[in-house]
Amino acid sequence: MRKTPEHMSRSRVSSCASTLLALLFVSGCGGGAAEPAEPTTGGGESDTEVEVVAPEQPETPAVALAELRPTEGNDVRGTVRFEQQGEAVRVTVDLTGLPPGSRHGFHVHEHGDCSAPDGTSAGGHYNPGGHDHALPEGTPRHAGDMGNVESDAAGEVHVELTFDTFRVDDRTDGRADGDAPPPVMGRGLIVHAEPDDGGQPTGNAGARLACGVIEPVAP
Repeated sequence: MRKTPEHMSRSRVSSCASTLLALLFVSGCGGGAAEPAEPTTGGGESDTEVEVVAPEQPETPAVALAELRPTEGNDVRGTVRFEQQGEAVRVTVDLTGLPPGSRHGFHVHEHGDCSAPDGTSAGGHYNPGGHDHALPEGTPRHAGDMGNVESDAAGEVHVELTFDTFRVDDRTDGRADGDAPPPVMGRGLIVHAEPDDGGQPTGNAGARLACGVIEPVAP
C-alpha cells in the first residue's frame, strides 16, 4: 500500500515525539544539576606571614665596684659595690684592716684618681649640686656624703646601705635627666681615719686611709 503524504507527516511527528520523550527520560534519570565542588584545603603554606616578636628583655641594672687600697702607711683595703635598684642605689661595703670597733667617714670624691700616696689626688667630696655637707639623714647634702661605717671586733666592715643622692651611671631609669641625681661612675671613694661628725665643710673626718675608683662591672 502506498503511503500518502498525510500519513508520512504523522509518522515523522510520532518519531520526533518519541525521541523527545527519550531525551527527557534520560535527563530525569541523571538527577538534578551538579552541586558545586567544595573548596579543598590543601597542605600548602599560607600566603599570610606571621611576624613573631620576641618579648622585651628587662634592662640589666647598672653595677659598679671600687677596689680600695691602703694609702701610704695604712692597712685598710676592701671593696665597695654599687648597684642601681630603681631610684636608689644599694651600696655593699666590705673592708678589713681598721681598728676594732671604730667609726670612719667614707665618701664619694670628685676624681677617680688614687695616684697620690695620701689619696689627695681624689679631690674633695663629690658635690655637683653645690650643697653644704651633711650626714645621710640630712638633705640636701653633698651627693657623695655617705656618712660612717663601723668596724667589728676584728677590724672589719660588712654592711649594706641604700642612698638616693646619686645614681650609678648615666642611665636615668625613666626619670627626666634633670630629675635624676648625678652618676658616681668614674669617681673616687675614700675611707677616712675619723668619724664624719656632720660639721662643715667636710665632716672633720681626717686623713685618708684607703682610696679606690668606682668602675663598671658585670652584675
